[in-house]
Amino acid sequence: MCSIIELEKEVDSETKQPVLTDGFHLFLDALKLNGIDTLFGLPGIPITDLLRMAQAEGMRVISFRHEQNAGNAAAAAGFLTGKPGVCMTVSAPGFLNGLTALANATTNCFPMILISGSSEREIVDLQQGDYEEMDQLAIARPMCKAAFRVLRAQDIGIGIARAIRAAVSGRPGGVYLDLPAKLFSQTMPEEEGNKSLIKVVDAAPSQRPAEEAVERAITLLKGAKKPLILLGKGAAYSRADQEIRELVEKTGIPYLPMSMAKGLLPDTHELSAAATRSYVLQEADVVVLVGARLNWLLSHGKGKTWGQANGPKKFIQIDICPGEIDSNVAIDAPLIGDVGSCVRALLARIGNDWAKPSQEWTGPIAERKAKNLGKMADKLAERPSPMNFHSALSVVKEIVRDNPEAIVVSEGANTLDFARSIVDMYLPRKRLDVGTWGVMGIGMGFAVAGAVVTGNRVIAIEGDSAFGFSGMEVETICRYQLPVCVVVFNNNGIYKGTDKNASGGTDTAPTVFVKNARYEMMMQAFGGVGVQVTTTGELQQAMNEALASGKPTLINVAIDETVGTESGRITNLNPAKAVKK
Repeated sequence: MCSIIELEKEVDSETKQPVLTDGFHLFLDALKLNGIDTLFGLPGIPITDLLRMAQAEGMRVISFRHEQNAGNAAAAAGFLTGKPGVCMTVSAPGFLNGLTALANATTNCFPMILISGSSEREIVDLQQGDYEEMDQLAIARPMCKAAFRVLRAQDIGIGIARAIRAAVSGRPGGVYLDLPAKLFSQTMPEEEGNKSLIKVVDAAPSQRPAEEAVERAITLLKGAKKPLILLGKGAAYSRADQEIRELVEKTGIPYLPMSMAKGLLPDTHELSAAATRSYVLQEADVVVLVGARLNWLLSHGKGKTWGQANGPKKFIQIDICPGEIDSNVAIDAPLIGDVGSCVRALLARIGNDWAKPSQEWTGPIAERKAKNLGKMADKLAERPSPMNFHSALSVVKEIVRDNPEAIVVSEGANTLDFARSIVDMYLPRKRLDVGTWGVMGIGMGFAVAGAVVTGNRVIAIEGDSAFGFSGMEVETICRYQLPVCVVVFNNNGIYKGTDKNASGGTDTAPTVFVKNARYEMMMQAFGGVGVQVTTTGELQQAMNEALASGKPTLINVAIDETVGTESGRITNLNPAKAVKK
């Protein structure tokens, strides 16, 4: 039984009625209790008041023009902070718009929670035709790591806790949380409601590898004549920056960073083999995969890319998910655990007297690296008119070198490919791009997230086609006065702007856009700075001014429309016609 004092706490002093709370407040209190202070989304039925209340209670609410971009922002926030980014949408169409970002977050292993309002269960289940009727939970389940629905106010705390833990534990990923409209207006005694909330403790606990697994990996590495360390975005997400650097430098093993692992060590580091990627992948005999997966981005660990003629590779793979092992090729020494714990375990056995690779391995790498970097420097020094990708990116390269804290977002086909190899990164988790799926449209969402959760300047390197997927969010960038500099590489089309209509008709070819489009005027329309440039000098001046001012800026860079390559570096994935007619 409750004491008289306890009862008095539960009732209003004037009316003697219990002090109540509701689903709105319980939801926000549960998020705040777990350190979630930012929401990305788009208001509408039934979450409009919820977002207003969140802002009123001190949370930051970033409202977008399209739910997919809000979802992409939440996913990027998850990668950058290590805690789940939260995207809120309305029901049905809004939920479906956010679902693409949720699926992409899961594929990329970014912790994200998509929270959508939904129609009432009793009507949906009988298919009686409710407003935006849809069984959202059933649709979301195959697309994410976990999916939950909360029907009672007293379960909101548990629902939030389960979503957070599912998003960040083990291999991170996307989680869906379904909140029917009726949930928000449900009431319960405030004290009872407060007790129902859960503060998640140790949501992503360390997972240490077995001792015998460490010994197996060390034995294999000791016998390697041509070892290689391959860093994936999982290594960047792990925040084991110092340990990874120590592993590379103590062993003297050349390393190759995947695109979002760039900057874990500076790309200018003497042991970086990025400039000799093809050579080291073909020639290495033992490869240490650190938070990297042997998926299509690494040719599944086999074939010509991996020098099949030289015999099979030996792989040491660090991954938190046991099911990832042997997914494409045999893994000789799996290390199951979080990246930090696994690397620390290796370091403990490596000590300070590890025999570094011989000159027979590092010498040819250094020679090829110097030669390739020299060729690249010559290309970057050229100043054609109009600009090409190399000349324009030579400017971006210098700007990023002088502003290493800036977040770099990159998407497109040719724009992405060239930027990856040309623009050096110097610090971890400063590069965001299309990731595992290679999906376009992440640009403005990622850029907004980078500015919001880090407070840093953002440089978004965008192909003109890729920019079109999320370009309207420049209004969002202006509305929140975010320090984002969008650089659109404008070559008048998808891949390039020179295709012709094969029928001879008046319609443009499917890959061709309006010639010489003035993208910078979009930013001007919403109060930002818009600049059109045609020379490297103008580009350098515009970017320096944008970063110095911190004002929302869009720079429209006129690129030679003839220089693009069909599908960029993945032309081989584009099916060719088998029959000529």
